[in-house]
Amino acid sequence: MKINYIACIMLVLTFSTVQAQDNYEKLTISIGVVVSDLETSLDFYTNIMGMEETGELDLDGSFGKVSGLTGGKPLLVKILKLKNSPDATELKLVSFGNEKTDMDNHIQDQNGMQYTTFFINSTENIIKRIRENNIKFLGDTPIQLPDGRNFILIQDPDGVFIEIIGH
Repeated sequence: MKINYIACIMLVLTFSTVQAQDNYEKLTISIGVVVSDLETSLDFYTNIMGMEETGELDLDGSFGKVSGLTGGKPLLVKILKLKNSPDATELKLVSFGNEKTDMDNHIQDQNGMQYTTFFINSTENIIKRIRENNIKFLGDTPIQLPDGRNFILIQDPDGVFIEIIGH
């Protein structure tokens, strides 16, 4: 009997990947963002981006220390979702009063999380909210993509780039 070693290796790799994927309890991830001003960022993500606050975590300094998150500082985490559903990705905002990030940059200027993409059905209302709140459109956006959808690029109050794609 001749064994096809390449087929065996591919089978093992496929099984390992499936096993790793089956290890996850949720099919979404929670993204934590440290912001300079919690209320300003909450206002942006709820009133401009249309997210809803779905909960919070009020963690004392001892948890911050033993978990390795803060070295001993307490933290109040505000949890936002596009829709209050267990299957929705969470955006977790927390502030330690750090200085605001330089807003005159591009995604290539820093490492780490630089942008978040929101896919929406209609861009009409969000464009209206962006303009009413004097938020700067970046580049020549809004622009139309080849597939007919609009592409909008703005920044949140701390300089995180926000891509908005929709009709």
